[in-house]
Amino acid sequence: MRKNLLSVILGGAILVASTVASAHVDVGIGIGIPGPVFVPAQPAYIAPPPVVYGPPPVVEYGYGYGDDWRAREWHERQEWRERQWRHHEHEEHEREWRERHGWGDGD
Repeated sequence: MRKNLLSVILGGAILVASTVASAHVDVGIGIGIPGPVFVPAQPAYIAPPPVVYGPPPVVEYGYGYGDDWRAREWHERQEWRERQWRHHEHEEHEREWRERHGWGDGD
């Protein structure tokens, strides 16, 4: 009888312990003591720095020739010739491609 009573008590304790463990109950006690409340001061407005106008930047010609108009003109003509040459090469390449694939001029 003792063993049965002991096993019932032990089983009940385990059952109670498992339900208490899964209950997720938190108990908290808070004691509020009134005291002074500190409010931070309003943030100070910081004005943006004043706009400063300086002299305009010195603009040089993009190729580094300054005021040498002859060098600049020569360079521009070289660029023009190179563009013309590239255009001509592209047209030649396209014409050859069309002939190779039997596309003709569409006449």
